Amino acid sequence: MWSKEEQDNFVKILTEYRPQLSEVQKQLLLEYALYVVFENKKINLTAIDKADEFAVKHIIDSLMAFDYVKGERIIDIGSGAGMPGLIWAIGNQDTEYVLLDSLNKRVQFLKQAIEKLHLNNVEATHCRAEDAAQNSLFREKYQLATARAVAKLPLLLEYCLPFVAVGGRFVAFKGLDIEEEVSLSKNALEVLGGEVEDIINYQLPLNMGHRTLVIVKKIIKTPDKYPRKAGTPAKFPL
Repeated sequence: MWSKEEQDNFVKILTEYRPQLSEVQKQLLLEYALYVVFENKKINLTAIDKADEFAVKHIIDSLMAFDYVKGERIIDIGSGAGMPGLIWAIGNQDTEYVLLDSLNKRVQFLKQAIEKLHLNNVEATHCRAEDAAQNSLFREKYQLATARAVAKLPLLLEYCLPFVAVGGRFVAFKGLDIEEEVSLSKNALEVLGGEVEDIINYQLPLNMGHRTLVIVKKIIKTPDKYPRKAGTPAKFPL
């Protein structure tokens, strides 16, 4: 567990680089981070457990997309430990969030975290993206979908765009070198009904790396056959 000094430094970093966060939000984010680190001993949630790195590489990085997070309903695909979806839910409690993950242990962690933080604008759901996106309760019901997963962009597009309503957006968190992935995504974008609207490069504070946001706008409905059955998109990407 982090020392008092480490906790204070965590809050100091949030204050310096996200001054728009309220004191309540910063304390909730600290409580969330401490819970992730504690539960990480039992479940593999993150490789980052130092306070300053957690503040920058998880919290600040997740919040870098906040200017592009619009809509009453937002879904986080492959949410894992709740990054960015749970972090966004703390940062904006006027929006409804769904955290989707295929591993039940992670979903149970998310449910416990939501209860612990007393958040009433977010829920965690156990399901594969390929299955949930074929369910009318989820399909094209969100103004924004996001993924911070380690997967190539064509694969993420098939997982995520079917959740997005026409006119909505998909935000992908990627590394710095994204040109090749975007180029390889042309067919997936055409098939699934999306277009790249913007690519934002940014540097994390304290020299902790460069990142990229890929903003994809949904321009037409996704054909009913997509996403394909579980396992197929990974084997045969569009």
